[in-house]
Amino acid sequence: MDIRPLTEAYAVSPQIDPADFAAIKAAGYAMVIDNRPDGEIPPSHHTDVMAEAARAAGLEFVANPVIGGALTLANVEAQAAAMARATGPILAYCASGNRSSIVWALSQAGQRSADELIGIPARHGYNLEALRPQLEARG
Repeated sequence: MDIRPLTEAYAVSPQIDPADFAAIKAAGYAMVIDNRPDGEIPPSHHTDVMAEAARAAGLEFVANPVIGGALTLANVEAQAAAMARATGPILAYCASGNRSSIVWALSQAGQRSADELIGIPARHGYNLEALRPQLEARG
């Protein structure tokens, strides 16, 4: 497990395993957001398996599959809605953490500067510079 905090309340990670949820809960997270579509992963990591494991560990679980190269406004809105109702820190995951960083940045446009929304993920190796026009337009 490779948790990369973007803020005190939101972190991203590459793909996690069902066995990781106890450690995620112990690390203080309250919600896990799955940004990975089932079509990309083996059945052992599909949404239903992950949701059951998360709930068994006492975590809220939200599925918001983001298809690589096909991010939608609905994805951004779903991520923002989940973040707004979270009762504690959130861990969002996808294949590498990049898509989870992108939906976070777009959901925060207008609340933080484009420089911040690009710079924070960059500390963890995510290059969101191509989003600058969208972030500035939403801000």
